[in-house]
Amino acid sequence: MLLMLLAALAPIPSVATGVSPQTWVEMAPDGGSTIRILTSAETCPTLSVDGHRRVSTLRAAPEILPTRSNKAQVADPATFTHRVCELRLPRTAKHARLNGQALPLPAPRINRIVLIGDTGCRLKASENAWQDCQNTAQWPFAAIAARAASLHPDLVLHVGDYLYRESPCPTDQQNCANTPWGYGERGWRADFLDPAAPLLAAAPWIMVRGNHEECARAGQGWWRLLDPHALQPGNDCRDPANDPTGDHTEPFAVSLGGGAQIVVADLIELASGKHGDTAINAAVDHDLAMIARLSSEAPDTFVTAHFPFNPVLWQDKTPGSIVIGSKPIKGHDLPPLPHVRAMLAGHIHLFQYARFSDRPTQVITGFSGTMEDIPSAPATLSEAAEKHDAAPLTALTTIGEKFGYAVLLRQSHGWRLTVFSAEGEQLGEYTL
Repeated sequence: MLLMLLAALAPIPSVATGVSPQTWVEMAPDGGSTIRILTSAETCPTLSVDGHRRVSTLRAAPEILPTRSNKAQVADPATFTHRVCELRLPRTAKHARLNGQALPLPAPRINRIVLIGDTGCRLKASENAWQDCQNTAQWPFAAIAARAASLHPDLVLHVGDYLYRESPCPTDQQNCANTPWGYGERGWRADFLDPAAPLLAAAPWIMVRGNHEECARAGQGWWRLLDPHALQPGNDCRDPANDPTGDHTEPFAVSLGGGAQIVVADLIELASGKHGDTAINAAVDHDLAMIARLSSEAPDTFVTAHFPFNPVLWQDKTPGSIVIGSKPIKGHDLPPLPHVRAMLAGHIHLFQYARFSDRPTQVITGFSGTMEDIPSAPATLSEAAEKHDAAPLTALTTIGEKFGYAVLLRQSHGWRLTVFSAEGEQLGEYTL
């Protein structure tokens, strides 16, 4: 109830746009965190960490990156005008400041986690899709980020797909006239960095990579700005010949303290659609084995990847029968995961909570801004059972017509998942 009141009544802070430097904190694969700084200064800044001066290092200099062939037919090169600096910190670091401003380092025990996903504003010529990026009712990501920030989370988990502004707005589309677009910094600022500003300042983040961030799309900006791994030649999505490297990072675990953790998986190779490719299949099977190993290292585990492993969908989006399981992982069997409480994903533009008798609960939070899918899933367990033998499904809620976000709250026994609309209305509450 307290979460509902805070979400509904808290004022929405203004969004700071074009701020330099803009700073945020991400959870890192080595168990620590990384501070990212986007700055117009000629040199990387010095921070204060636990009373000591620490100089951040250059991750990426301003430059114009080569144009990539891509599915959305973006022809403009990706231009980045600001430096990206970073500073890696151990989990034991307690305080960090930049220009006197305190930064949100991760707490030893993380109890409140905001879940968002698929946040960008869709501008895509190939689908004749023109979302109204200026209308908060049509694209409410900035309002969602501000409301979620007002809840003072310990961690934010974005389950992937940040940049959807892939085509210039046509002259006959007044709702998106003069809207920034493209895979360069201008598109990234408009679609993510500016609207997410209050939430980036509120808590450390886990950034999960979506298929929109594969090398052939917005991967260059993903690696410069958000990927928690080191940026190295060959994994930066410059040269298509290196895409197998740029499109793969191994799973890693983020400790939540108190015997809990989140295992973070990339699995972006699945976006290629080349399920028959021997190298891709081997990489996916390797990652699934790593997920199983990492999940056994803590008694209480969540696993997150952009693609949902066990969504409950109408077959071919028509209410004839349901299918359980994600087409992108066709041909790959999920190993037993006895320590996993839930799988956290996006990709499908709706909210779904699906509980099973023989596998971890699936939670989908792909409803935080992007033009929503035509409802492609049964809304309830009874609706699913009417059309299909729903076993092993034991509980189901699908919300397909509202934007929103979710909050995971640790309790004395287990976790509670509360779902909110973009306006702060509580839409549902579930025990994990």
